[in-house]
Amino acid sequence: MDHVVQASGFDDGSVSRRRLLAGAAAGAAFLATGRPASTADDASPAKSSAAGGRLKQSVSRWCFGRIPLDRFCKEVNRLGLVGIDLLGPESFPTLKKHGLVCTMTTSHRLANGLCDPKFHDDCITKITAAIEANAAEQFKNVACFSGNARGIDPKTGMANCVRALKEVTPLAEEKNVTLCMELLNSKVDHADYMCDNSKWGVELVKQVGSDNFKLLYDIYHMQIMEGDVIRTIRANHEYFGHYHTAGNPGRNELDDSQELNYTPIAKAVADTGFDGYFAHEFVPTRDPLTSLAEAVEVCRV
Repeated sequence: MDHVVQASGFDDGSVSRRRLLAGAAAGAAFLATGRPASTADDASPAKSSAAGGRLKQSVSRWCFGRIPLDRFCKEVNRLGLVGIDLLGPESFPTLKKHGLVCTMTTSHRLANGLCDPKFHDDCITKITAAIEANAAEQFKNVACFSGNARGIDPKTGMANCVRALKEVTPLAEEKNVTLCMELLNSKVDHADYMCDNSKWGVELVKQVGSDNFKLLYDIYHMQIMEGDVIRTIRANHEYFGHYHTAGNPGRNELDDSQELNYTPIAKAVADTGFDGYFAHEFVPTRDPLTSLAEAVEVCRV
């Protein structure tokens, strides 16, 4: 998630982690139903297929970045999603216009994270600002990252993360905001990223010791690093505050071209009683809105 930092100090969630969605059809404004886009007046969350399931589904903005945000919000509403992931406060007015929430707010850069003390001041400043912005709108989650190790060993890196997080979790607790550190793979996409396995991440959550700090369990990334997804979710769900989806290999649709079986995965998450957000973060290879509609249906449990 190599966001570009804007003048506001927040990372721009409309920018690709590695690249913007390539080849998205400029005219793709329909869903699998073929119904026209809704208007701002009739937009409301949880209208259709996702509304009948147990998971509050959302979608990451960067994967669909070629669709203008206002129009994308209409289609997100039409699908019954509750909100959009990885946006900054500059996008909050558009979300609110459509009755949507920011399901994960951006803060600092991915590679320059909390495991390295030289980035603490910058990270803490940006996390604090994101907490305040979320609290003003009653949005729940703020993303944070361990960052790259740069030669720091895992034990020292964890201690550094704990020290920084203990500076910001009191504010998160006061404002009823949850900080979520994302688990990312260091094998394919994010070489040298420290928080690259669930065991390390869970221990970090335990050491921080705040109900307002959890992990963002990215199913795609953890399938690459360790697999055993459903067992891991069942054993550690109390430490997971948010989920991301994508097919593996390729980080594309949740279809039969990839190895993850998302319906039982979604059911396993729902069976834990999870009441947070389950966000789609895949790069479509076909019509993006049709692919998103299909993913919503696959995970409607």
